[in-house]
Amino acid sequence: MKNSTRPFQLRRSKVKRYCVVVLMALGLMLLLFSPDEQPSVIAPVHADASGWQVVWSDEFNGPNGNSVDPLKWTFDIGGNGWGNNELETYTNRTQNADLEDGSLVITANKETFTGPDNITKSYTSARLLSRNIFSQTEGRFEALIKVPEGNGLWPAFWMLGSDISQVGWPTCGEIDIMENVGREPSKVYGTIHGPGYSGAKA
Repeated sequence: MKNSTRPFQLRRSKVKRYCVVVLMALGLMLLLFSPDEQPSVIAPVHADASGWQVVWSDEFNGPNGNSVDPLKWTFDIGGNGWGNNELETYTNRTQNADLEDGSLVITANKETFTGPDNITKSYTSARLLSRNIFSQTEGRFEALIKVPEGNGLWPAFWMLGSDISQVGWPTCGEIDIMENVGREPSKVYGTIHGPGYSGAKA
């Protein structure tokens, strides 16, 4: 699964090869749509060969085994189901998200784990986001992502409106850039959610 040209990776545990039932094993959020919130971290602006200006990036090039840069990412933590009846607890442990050879590797593990919310689940994974760190109203958002396959896995790369804490979902808006259902490894889904066109109505 390692590949230095793929900054994001997901995998099942190296030790326990289960078809784990994990929803949203990866949730990398770039929070958008609210120009009144200014990002607190912005990388130097420079143009690439196509003329686009890079305002934020992460190449995950820290030492192997380290966690992600806390100036760029935070973690959702807990096992409350996250609105999707997810069967895992999300953690900020390097057992679930670490740097390996220039990639972020997110690992879903089958293990009994009780998080700080005192909810015990049989699986763990990680969900990273840029909330309160970086937001952008418009532009091009891209990632190189290698996803696993397996029934119950549901990796995703998506964006939420940065005003979600004020207006809630789906009023805040959501753009699912990439979702892959593990039982359909050859399909990638993209969806836009908002008031009146969300969830099953999307």
